[in-house]
Amino acid sequence: MATTFKTLLNQDITSTKTLLHEAIPITGSMVSGTYSDNNIKDYSHAMFQSVYDYPYLSSSANHIFDITAGFATGSGLSASAPADIDLQRKKINMYNTLAQQLVGYDANGDIRAFDTDGDFSSTAAFHSSSVFFNFSRLLTKDEMKKGTFTITFVTGGISGSRGGTTQIYGDYGAATSYKVNSPAGEYGILYRNANEASAGLLPKGLIFYQAGVVLMTGSVFADMTAAVAGSGFAWPGMSSDLNFATASFGTMLNSTASITDVSNGVRDQLYNISFNNTTELNSTIYFCRANNNDFNYSANPTYTSNSKIVVKDNNPNEVPKTYITTIGLYSADNELLAVAKLSEPLKKTPNDELTFRVRLDY
Repeated sequence: MATTFKTLLNQDITSTKTLLHEAIPITGSMVSGTYSDNNIKDYSHAMFQSVYDYPYLSSSANHIFDITAGFATGSGLSASAPADIDLQRKKINMYNTLAQQLVGYDANGDIRAFDTDGDFSSTAAFHSSSVFFNFSRLLTKDEMKKGTFTITFVTGGISGSRGGTTQIYGDYGAATSYKVNSPAGEYGILYRNANEASAGLLPKGLIFYQAGVVLMTGSVFADMTAAVAGSGFAWPGMSSDLNFATASFGTMLNSTASITDVSNGVRDQLYNISFNNTTELNSTIYFCRANNNDFNYSANPTYTSNSKIVVKDNNPNEVPKTYITTIGLYSADNELLAVAKLSEPLKKTPNDELTFRVRLDY
């Protein structure tokens, strides 16, 4: 029970920031529907598809990410049937929704397209047809760690029996070359390998670290055409004219296929996703200093007996001593704000000076 207080000065208080990282692996077997697709949730609006780690009706299920697809407004509407145009408009709406959040507007107030190299000075090169992965905050925490993201697709085999050739894409070199001109925070560029990244060749997508969103351009899937040519593989739910071996993915996005169809096809090709998340731990550290003449007595009623200090063992020549077990942080009007407990009592006498490091994390 404290009866005296010691004021903390500016030099007794400091702030620090610690970044904690956790490795996040997402296997393709889970994403492709480990539980007979009961962990894949479709919606009546058909604007996106959600992936869970367990059947989504289970109380143990955790949301992993949403997957959707879209294309830029300038790509046009190629279908004539109202139903087909409605499907394409959904893709345009999804593209524009994500674009206005992640890349913002230009000087004329128009929604920017996803620029391939992150340089908005020119609109000559942008991702027109794209697949989007929106990862849950449960996985990404405060942000995805730069330079750790990879996504692997399997290009061999047939639907339901994937194997053989794999292709890995990642944000190679992004730890030192990320972009900051996004309203959603920092982002990096995805490449097919480290050599293409160092040369700035053929960007394959974008990753927005704080938002937890990954864009894969349609050409990624068109690049796989040669690997599966002749396999006769058609993406699930799509018509025969969208055979993967003959049609570019850009055409698929701009076709009569629904976002659900595209999402099913992407999941069928997905082999693995890996990245490290980041948790930002902010701390305020208080250095509580007990000088030689501080806190050598206690107001605890058991500290004395018959006006004698008990811990002196009735020896008047013994120096007074206390055993510190708790530190309290008080406001300016002596309101208790926080309490720190020591792992064991520490002896304090006029011959000692102690400094206690109290850290508040938030």
